[in-house]
Amino acid sequence: MNRIQWKKRIEISPELHNGEPCIKGTRIPVSIVIGSLADGMTENEIINSYPSLTNEDIKAALAYDEHKNV
Repeated sequence: MNRIQWKKRIEISPELHNGEPCIKGTRIPVSIVIGSLADGMTENEIINSYPSLTNEDIKAALAYDEHKNV
């Protein structure tokens, strides 16, 4: 099983949402993606709400969240 390389898809910059981790190339915080999943949204529903996201972005957000909680 290949691990998602979240560092390629997540950026943390003081100029972007005060340093909150965001999906690279967007202003969408990782916390929005994780919260949407926690609220029961499917990947397709999230992508429909945020069309600039991909399934790989969602997986990267999950991998990042797992990494920060280790």
